[in-house]
Amino acid sequence: MRWSSHLALLALAGVCHAYPDPALLSGDTAVHDPTLCRDDSGNYFLFSTGPGVEIRTSTDRIAWTYAGLVWPDGASWTDEYTGTSNGSLWSPSCEYAFGKFHLYYSASTAGSQNSAIFYATSSTGWPGSYTNEGLVTSTSSGDSYNAIDPHSLIFGSLWYLSLGSYGTGIKGVTLSPDTGKPNSTDFTALAERTADSGAIQGSVIYPQGDYFYLFSAWGQCCNGTASTSSIRVGRSSSATGGFVDASGVALTSGGGTPVLETHGAVFGPGGPDLWPEAGGPVLVYHYYTPTGSWLGINALNFSSGWPVAV
Repeated sequence: MRWSSHLALLALAGVCHAYPDPALLSGDTAVHDPTLCRDDSGNYFLFSTGPGVEIRTSTDRIAWTYAGLVWPDGASWTDEYTGTSNGSLWSPSCEYAFGKFHLYYSASTAGSQNSAIFYATSSTGWPGSYTNEGLVTSTSSGDSYNAIDPHSLIFGSLWYLSLGSYGTGIKGVTLSPDTGKPNSTDFTALAERTADSGAIQGSVIYPQGDYFYLFSAWGQCCNGTASTSSIRVGRSSSATGGFVDASGVALTSGGGTPVLETHGAVFGPGGPDLWPEAGGPVLVYHYYTPTGSWLGINALNFSSGWPVAV
């Protein structure tokens, strides 16, 4: 596809950056809000924003092939939130656990709080194999947060969902392992910004060593090379709150240590996800060039106790 053209733009930047460029990938990598899973056979599945939720596959995490849609016949239960038939479904989150793909995704329109998060499962991951498990949570105009950008964490007996965009920021809620849906009405504040119109979204909680790390995207997304998104992080000994940045500032007070920002020909990195590999975790994200939105993957080094993109 257009991989060679956007790779050339990265090469033509011609200068050294404080941040590394994305790993070299091939095939169909034109994605937004990517999330990565791998099944028991070693096949990688990449899900991303789009009508029906897009699926791409790879055997080596380098060469990617478009496979189809989670919902090839549309998802009519989301229409009241997207405002149209077969509207775009946002920011999926995948966990592969207990022999199943557990997929969360959101439905809304730009700037609206009429939003909802839904849950689906599949034993194979392939297009058309998913069971609609229904509504997880929703918001409406006037609520203090927005029910979009879900990310699930399955860690031992803990099932947890982080979510939110703008407003009062990132929230978290425990899930029932039996249903994959909230077992509480208590949504905990995990991170919030007042600067930049409260621009924080796209959260992910990842366990590493003695800590849980909360990654999120700061700044304006979805504006091509004018996007100001960057990926920030804080950590806590608990998955359910108490996150601080490297300077000790609480994420609920606007704290956040930079992990990846605009550099060279990479604009507005955002939509973060993490995936464990034998050599250590990798950061999965989208970024913009003048030719579109692309899949980015970088290894993360946690040797200092804080993630560094390499």
